[in-house]
Formats: sequence, C-alpha cells, structure tokens
Amino acid sequence: MNVTLSLPEDLVRRVRKIAVDRDTTLTGLVREYLNEVARQEAAAGRTRREREALERSFEQFQYRVGKKSWKREDLHERA
Repeated sequence: MNVTLSLPEDLVRRVRKIAVDRDTTLTGLVREYLNEVARQEAAAGRTRREREALERSFEQFQYRVGKKSWKREDLHERA
C-alpha cells in the first residue's frame, strides 16, 4: 500500500542521510519505525490484558476465614 506523507524538506534531507548511513532507504526507515511502534503497542496490550486477568483472579479468589482473634506478635514470637 502506498501512503503519501507531507514532511518538511530539511527533515527529509536529514533522514535520507541517516538512511544512507544505515544502508537503507527513507521508506525502509519509516517501515522499520512503524513496525516497532506496532510491536510495542501489541506488547503493551498483551501486558494490560494479562494484568487485568490477574486482578480479576485476585478478586475472584478472595475469601474471609473469619474474625481475626490474634495479633502479629502471637504468630511471630520474639525472644
């Protein structure tokens, strides 16, 4: 698919020089950058979904044992 971008000439000139140094083209640099943005977004979405699932499981498996009748010191005697 072809996409037309409107960019300042000085930016295009500078980026073309960078592309030559990296043995690629301006199109190659743009493609590489956009692939990286898409990859990061997918990873962020996956991380968000995993975190939400973990939070749901915490809520789902929460339970009460009864009224607490002990103190921390009772459990961890210090002599």
